[in-house]
Amino acid sequence: MNDLSFYFGLIFSGLVIKNVLLAQFLGLCPFIGVSKKTSSAVGMGLAVTFVLVVASMISYAFYYLVQVPFNIEFLRTISFVIIIASIVQLIEVITKKYMTTLYESLGVYLPLITTNCAVLGIALLNINYGYDFLGTLLYSLGSGLGFLLVIVLFSAIREKLELLDIPKAFQGLPIALVTAAFMSLAFIGFGGIL
Repeated sequence: MNDLSFYFGLIFSGLVIKNVLLAQFLGLCPFIGVSKKTSSAVGMGLAVTFVLVVASMISYAFYYLVQVPFNIEFLRTISFVIIIASIVQLIEVITKKYMTTLYESLGVYLPLITTNCAVLGIALLNINYGYDFLGTLLYSLGSGLGFLLVIVLFSAIREKLELLDIPKAFQGLPIALVTAAFMSLAFIGFGGIL
C-alpha cells in the first residue's frame, strides 16, 4: 500500500501541487500564446502531454542505459534536447499529414515544443529526484495532465474575459497574467496535502 500511495502522490503532485505551469513556471510561452481558444489549448495540451511522457521515458532509458554506464552523465541536457526535438519532429509530420486543422491552429507553437522548458525540465527533474521507471512515467503523466488541465481552464477563462467590459489598460496580456496569478494562488493551496 505504501508504494501505491507513493505513486498516486507522484501523479497528484505533477497534476496539482508541483504543476509545471503554475508552481514551477515552466512552459509559459505556449501557455500564454495558445490559450486564447479552447480548441487550440486542448490540442497543445495533448501534444505537450504526449511529448512530455514519451521524452521522459526515452530520456530515462537513454540516461541509465547509455550515459551512466559510459560515465557521460554530463551530456544529459544536450542528449535530452536531441531526444525531445526528434519526438516533436515526428509529431509535427504526423499532425501535418493527418490532423491538418490542429496543425494549423497550433501554428508556430507546435515546433516550439522542442524548446518548451516544461518538457526538458520534467525529464531532468525525474533524473534529479531519482525516480524509478514507473515513478518517471507517473510523474511525467501527472505533469502533462497538469499542463493540459491548466491550459484548458485558462483558455476557457480567457474566452469568457473577451466578452467582458475590461478597462483598456487591462485588456489582452495584462488580464491574462492577473488571471494566471490567481490560478497559481488557487493551486498553491494544495501544497500541504502531500
